[in-house]
Amino acid sequence: MSIYIKSEAEIAVMRRADILVAEVLKAMREHARPGVSTLDLDRLAEKLTREAGAQPAFLGYHGAGPYPFPASLCTSINEEVVHGIPSAERKLKEGDILSVDFGVLLDGFYGDAAVTIPIGVVSSTAAQLLQVTQQALELAIAKATAGNRIADIGAVIQDHVEAAGFSVVRDFVGHGIGRALHEEPQIPHYRSTGHNERLRPGMTIAIEPMVNEGTWKVEAGADGWTQLTKDRKLSAHFEHSVAVSLNGPVVLSRLEEGEQR
Repeated sequence: MSIYIKSEAEIAVMRRADILVAEVLKAMREHARPGVSTLDLDRLAEKLTREAGAQPAFLGYHGAGPYPFPASLCTSINEEVVHGIPSAERKLKEGDILSVDFGVLLDGFYGDAAVTIPIGVVSSTAAQLLQVTQQALELAIAKATAGNRIADIGAVIQDHVEAAGFSVVRDFVGHGIGRALHEEPQIPHYRSTGHNERLRPGMTIAIEPMVNEGTWKVEAGADGWTQLTKDRKLSAHFEHSVAVSLNGPVVLSRLEEGEQR
């Protein structure tokens, strides 16, 4: 497993990329409301990205889908877990939860983060799901400390999520990030004995728990990209890009220190 250790200068460039990601996600939270289509949000995200001199990371991405990803944002609503494709026909409704995953390429380095947005007033179950997923991410970030192991991240996420009665998706994991959108190491969000690498200063990782209301199992939708919960219950997704340092984790994709989103 080849892990690319970044210099302080490289991490500073990644911080600029991730600040742009955070700013775009903030704009998505401000504009996501009933009646707005996911394509409207996608167009706004691409406009803001290009105006900042960056490129959307996901547009044209060749991943697990049957064709290059056709948008800048991944927009996944309610039972959609991840990789939802923006559409003019998908208009947000009161009570929806919208997961927005977004990345950019700026000055040779990638930024990546995600947030799940409540649309208007949501159910108590949806609100708890968002809260637990966000808490799990913050607990995981606290484990991203030099000397800890990758497996410590997944363990704290799974314990917190399952204690609340929810489940953690197994099919998708976090990842290293830097000059490539997806680098080594993989970061499982559940207990795993196969990922026991120690975290070292200069490692940069994206931690992105996907948490389901019901079963952890997912399946692909008709478009080949969108992943849905197998039981069609709700799913939430939060992500931050994090640098491991001698002084603890540095959240690159957080606008201000201490900001909770």
